[in-house]
Amino acid sequence: MAKKEKESKDTGFALGKENYKLMIIGFVVIVVGFVLMAGGGSDDPKVFNPDIFSFRRITLAPVLLLFGFLFEIYAIMKKPKSND
Repeated sequence: MAKKEKESKDTGFALGKENYKLMIIGFVVIVVGFVLMAGGGSDDPKVFNPDIFSFRRITLAPVLLLFGFLFEIYAIMKKPKSND
């Protein structure tokens, strides 16, 4: 009976407060990854800009994106702490 009473006091959210905080952190990491990947183009289409192949755009940004998406999965799958 006590368990059913606690379930009725549930806030109605699928995830806990900590899960949402972790999801915000993951979202920020993903946005930073996309920002690092942006740019590097040339104003003149006939001129090649080798900056598009920099370490930041080819390696760092995709690794940040992968980490951010994996962190989001962790944030969603983490079980909320029960306040027993």
